[in-house]
Amino acid sequence: MAPKERTVDGVAVLEVGGRFDAHMAPGVTAWLARVTEQPPGRAVVDLSTAIFIDSAALSSLVSGMKRCRQVGGDLHLCGLQGPVQVIFELTRLHRAFSVYPSLREAVNAHQAAGGAR
Repeated sequence: MAPKERTVDGVAVLEVGGRFDAHMAPGVTAWLARVTEQPPGRAVVDLSTAIFIDSAALSSLVSGMKRCRQVGGDLHLCGLQGPVQVIFELTRLHRAFSVYPSLREAVNAHQAAGGAR
């Protein structure tokens, strides 16, 4: 499934579904680079329909989180399910990212923080 881009209440959102792996990671990295070209770098990656995630995908998200934070924003994740949630817990990345159950909660967290962490 190809990632779907949109903006929700001023926050860039990318829905990544199916297998989020080395094949899809470069596109996500490029999207995160565009989102962070200028402040505030507020982004959400919605993983509610992702069924798999590999190390290349994790690397893409970590580098995107760093870029967002460098421009005063943050990268939030939402909707982690089943095996994807397990991978985040095993790698302890659920502690590094702000993870929310729903897209609405992730967007609201950005708005409450004013785009800053």
